[in-house]
Amino acid sequence: MMPRVLEVPPGAVPLLAWARAVPAAALRQLQQLAAQPYVVEHVAVMPDVHLASGVAVGTVFATEHHVVPGALGNDLGCGVSAHRFAFPAASLSRADLEQLLSRLSRVIPVGDAVHRGKGLPLPPGLASPALSTHRLTQAWERLAPRHLGTLGGGNHFLELDRDGAGDLWLLIHSGSRGVGGAVGEHHQRVAKALGEGTPHALRTDTDAGRACLHDLELACRFARANRDTLAGRALAVMGDLLGVAPDPESTVDVHHNHVATEVHFGRTLQVHRKGAVGLDVGAKGLIPGSMGTASYVVEGRGEPRSFRSCSHGAGRVLTRTEARARIRPDALVHALRRVVFDPARAPSLVEEAPAAYRDLSEVLEDEADLVTPRVRLTPLAVLKG
Repeated sequence: MMPRVLEVPPGAVPLLAWARAVPAAALRQLQQLAAQPYVVEHVAVMPDVHLASGVAVGTVFATEHHVVPGALGNDLGCGVSAHRFAFPAASLSRADLEQLLSRLSRVIPVGDAVHRGKGLPLPPGLASPALSTHRLTQAWERLAPRHLGTLGGGNHFLELDRDGAGDLWLLIHSGSRGVGGAVGEHHQRVAKALGEGTPHALRTDTDAGRACLHDLELACRFARANRDTLAGRALAVMGDLLGVAPDPESTVDVHHNHVATEVHFGRTLQVHRKGAVGLDVGAKGLIPGSMGTASYVVEGRGEPRSFRSCSHGAGRVLTRTEARARIRPDALVHALRRVVFDPARAPSLVEEAPAAYRDLSEVLEDEADLVTPRVRLTPLAVLKG
């Protein structure tokens, strides 16, 4: 669909929405952002847009000389990775999937769980990076080894899926964990003290702005290393139980909470994506559905008005509080009757029920000029954070 032009305050940049419905609370956040003096061109609104802390999820905007740490949240570099196996998913019985999930849950800490003791060795370049303050460096050295290779909570997941050709896939959704939280909170405090606008922005030609960009990039590198480590542990289990290895040509990994230096409309901009994915023409991306519904491998169409972006998922229609109030655990178990998961956790997982999310087919219809769906992935088993 063509983007809708949403109402904005006088003097604000345009709001272009690839969404059939924009919740009123999210619209207020978008209108406030569009009125900030540091935002250039326009604000692009993805079809999974919904209210969030600071800036709505599904928001893409650009600046020329500023970075806005509060626009990205604290799960910096959060994203999704996927790995395909030339293995017939239909050959796995429910008992096989339950065994796989049980083994995976033993090697992958979920929720608030982290590694004990000194944790895991960090990859080269991330063992003791020079962050912008001594306190952040200390936080990194304390948190990174214990949080590397941990899933986290909320909507983070590890999932086994089947594609239309019958092949098995592994999907992982996780981010920078406590490391990103420490980095995000620090630079949001600095921006509040030194920045301009709401949310607060730091000029990129100042020491504070340069330090923010540097630390954000490190947090995103950690997030990718975290997904790589999670994949390594999961692939080892799958290799041991199934004797399979992934096809490296099919591997995809995308961030959806980050800032990137990119050229748009003839100038170099800082593109901020909160719950959105940047994809060049022909680049592969991932748009997960909800727990129990299909996900898609997509291909970017490079739409310039979206800053070459697309949605990061289905998008919530119920807040976590609303989902807990309205969705019964037995209704979740029924909705997931074809998906292997831990039913004992149903009371705590109702906030992630399919009913709490948009229909992903509608989201894909709304962004038909942003991406082309290529592979539909149907969930078989899911390990939730």
